[in-house]
Amino acid sequence: MAKARIETAAGAAAVAAVTAATANGDRADRTTTATAVRFLLQTLADGEPGATVEVRVPPFGAVQFREGLSHTRGTPPNVVETDAATFVALATGTLTWDDARAQGIVSASGSRADLRGYLPIRW
Repeated sequence: MAKARIETAAGAAAVAAVTAATANGDRADRTTTATAVRFLLQTLADGEPGATVEVRVPPFGAVQFREGLSHTRGTPPNVVETDAATFVALATGTLTWDDARAQGIVSASGSRADLRGYLPIRW
């Protein structure tokens, strides 16, 4: 069975709503945030197929992307993990990878877990 995909219009609207709420010092509702995160994760994986790096944004989703060696069981060797607000900020370019790492709001382990070349995400 194929995975459900988020249409570009719905995903872009959710990302815009989360970004606007954050700019106003608010939080978007959980459903909108989940849609935005899942859309951005989907777009990230579409842009660079593979399974070398796993990006986790609990509790909303995770994807594997980037060509190279892949894993089949257990924790992958290259993992990036962060919260939803940080991921949306990284994905939209309102926060840089280096700043997020310096602030300790993103965890990255493994030699290929550097997302500088993949952020912001273009859709």
